[in-house]
Amino acid sequence: MPADSKQPQPPEEGAGAGSGPTSLLLSHARLADGRTVDVRLVGDRIEAVGTAGSLAPAAAGARVDLTGHLLLPAPAEPHAHADTAFSADRPGPGPYDGEEVRRRATEAALLQLGHGATALRAHVRIDDGQGLGPLEEVLRARRSLHGLGELLPVAVPRLLTGTAGADGRALLRDAVGRGAVAVGGRPELDPDPAGHVAAALEVAAEHGVPVDLHTEGDDPAWLARLAAMAGELGTGVTIGPCAGLARLPPEVAGRAAERLAAAGVGVVCLPQGGCRDARSRGVAPVRLLRSAGVRVAAGSGALRDAANPVGRGDPLEAAYLLASQGGLAPEEAYGAVGAEARAVLGLPEVRVEAGFPAELLAVRGERLAGVLSLAYSRIVVHRGRVVARTSAVREYCDSAALDLPRQARTRRPPGPGGPRAGPVVRS
Repeated sequence: MPADSKQPQPPEEGAGAGSGPTSLLLSHARLADGRTVDVRLVGDRIEAVGTAGSLAPAAAGARVDLTGHLLLPAPAEPHAHADTAFSADRPGPGPYDGEEVRRRATEAALLQLGHGATALRAHVRIDDGQGLGPLEEVLRARRSLHGLGELLPVAVPRLLTGTAGADGRALLRDAVGRGAVAVGGRPELDPDPAGHVAAALEVAAEHGVPVDLHTEGDDPAWLARLAAMAGELGTGVTIGPCAGLARLPPEVAGRAAERLAAAGVGVVCLPQGGCRDARSRGVAPVRLLRSAGVRVAAGSGALRDAANPVGRGDPLEAAYLLASQGGLAPEEAYGAVGAEARAVLGLPEVRVEAGFPAELLAVRGERLAGVLSLAYSRIVVHRGRVVARTSAVREYCDSAALDLPRQARTRRPPGPGGPRAGPVVRS
């Protein structure tokens, strides 16, 4: 990847190659409530929503036909590890040098953008012998991705307490000063977990940024103390993946959840797998947390690293797992990767209504349940323009006589073992 000075300059927010804001008409899109509409985007906002066929593109605007697609607010990724992504196939610890970290972070962000996540919070280790080097590389990746999606780095120190933690505290302050958008931490790896949290909260309060801490959540006394400290902070506090909370007796977990809710602490669960090591499995008790009033978002966690060598980084898979195994309704499950994830990240709400941000995902399908079941073809809109497309076509051999739904038909010369005049089904 070329140096920053050679990176192409991104357009201003909401602007295209010309002098004015871009305009895009999304026509004949189906909404989750069953309506079929046209949606006109101008700049980075939704300008108008009308019945199908009622809107025209603005002057010099483009049109995208979304017939057969369900249009949704774009999901966000609230918990990723872009600095270690794609390192599972390498023997031993993944390379952590600058160029490699930047490449992995960029590749991970683009993969998840293709899945639909237009914003991604990436936890980056800052004191494992590399100082701020990995964070600097993720910040460079963030700048190169501007206009395509939002990469939001979180600085994650290892030690923050005692004499050994003095360097960590200084490094954390420096990390936020250089552009980390949130303070992270791993309290359970510090000899003084409560002191670790207190130090992280102090740095966050100094800089006015949120806090996002790793914890298994299997100690109710520790969670109560964390909630008490977090309640005193004037900015947002998020914890995750909290899989250990599911291993507590329900009444104990319920009391812990009530304390978290009272303190305004959000929880990010990881339905697709853990993010610390391959032995950390399980999912936070989402329904129990929600019933207590805790804001619960769902993230992807590890992306093909040692913790999950087959991680997909797909928010729709996280929602699918919450619906199929977590007992949530499809709307609730999608909300965990959509509205709730955006709220945890401090991003503005998105609705398919005039005036809201043009952060959208179109998926081929008619209903949300079907989209979560099988979501291959996707169109991603960030800041009012299409930034990613994924198209899937399934072909069947010797199936012309079958009574299958046909969206298109291709005829090609018959060949040995090849499809012959069969229907093409787009997914």
